[in-house]
Amino acid sequence: MGVGLGIALKSLFSVLGCVMTATLIYGFITDGQPFRIQLITPWMAAALIDFFINTFAIGAWVVYKESNWISAVLWVVLIMCWGSAPLCGYILLQFFKLSSKESMQDPVFYVLLRHGKMNKPERQNKLCVAVAKVVFIALGCLMLGTLIYTFVTNGSPFRKEVFTPWLSVTLIDLCFIDVILSVWIAYKETSWISTSCWILLLICLGSIGTCAYIVLQLFQLSPQDPAYYILFNRYGRAEEGYEGILQEDHVDDC
Repeated sequence: MGVGLGIALKSLFSVLGCVMTATLIYGFITDGQPFRIQLITPWMAAALIDFFINTFAIGAWVVYKESNWISAVLWVVLIMCWGSAPLCGYILLQFFKLSSKESMQDPVFYVLLRHGKMNKPERQNKLCVAVAKVVFIALGCLMLGTLIYTFVTNGSPFRKEVFTPWLSVTLIDLCFIDVILSVWIAYKETSWISTSCWILLLICLGSIGTCAYIVLQLFQLSPQDPAYYILFNRYGRAEEGYEGILQEDHVDDC
């Protein structure tokens, strides 16, 4: 089961990465380079805010995952600039780093997991969780306010003139990021009903749904849990605790 899931996900992320790369090339050919102030229409600005909030959430995982700050910053910058194309490459790289045992057991868990000791005092864990709650509540409210403001001042987004070539590319990128986040939600949720509801919310509301889901997961943590525990389902959290004990024992032995 684990090996089959790993192969399916590697195939999915390979296809998404290739399609997004081709889409970016198409955008360059048809509309020039994207970093121009003329491209920032009201709905393009709203789409970019949605994009940056989603990539901020994913970037937090990349920073947690990477033990080297230089590589973490480089990957986050790449993802912030080019979206799902480098993101799929990064995820594929994590899958190819898995050992045969990890691939057979639970490939999603080991892709999400950072290998290395990450023990923090309980007080620091509480502070990180509290800060994360405030940040993602604020980001969700920012996106909601942006949507309302843009709708009131610029009308409906479902108009032909709204869809410039680079806005279309951005929307495709957002859809692919939603697919990536949906894989994570499907891994975490135990019920297909709740999984479907959250994915539907993600598709309809974008980063508002992302922030709502992350905040809900943060509120479900116990007081001693670190913020990164929201990455894992309940089985993964138990496994992460076991991995941490093994790592501590290894460090003590050394």
